[in-house]
Amino acid sequence: MFLSTEGFPQAHRILGIVNATSHLAMPTEAIDSFESMDQLFIDVQEKLKRRASEKGADGVVEVRFTTNVANMQVAPKFLVLTAYGTMIQFMK
Repeated sequence: MFLSTEGFPQAHRILGIVNATSHLAMPTEAIDSFESMDQLFIDVQEKLKRRASEKGADGVVEVRFTTNVANMQVAPKFLVLTAYGTMIQFMK
């Protein structure tokens, strides 16, 4: 299973779109520790791979990531990372 932000030149069949989201609450005392985003990328990539594999895909291409900081009135900030891409299966 592979992920790529580019297309794939080998003959393949498109299986559909897959997406994944992960989030992390940032406590007030660590409100500016955005290096936590690194773990979110790992989590989201693993979710994409698992979901695509369950659908019989060999890889996910044209992967795109979207980041967001959700500000809450009565709670800490949330870092939110969403990714999506196109599942492909190689032609045999």
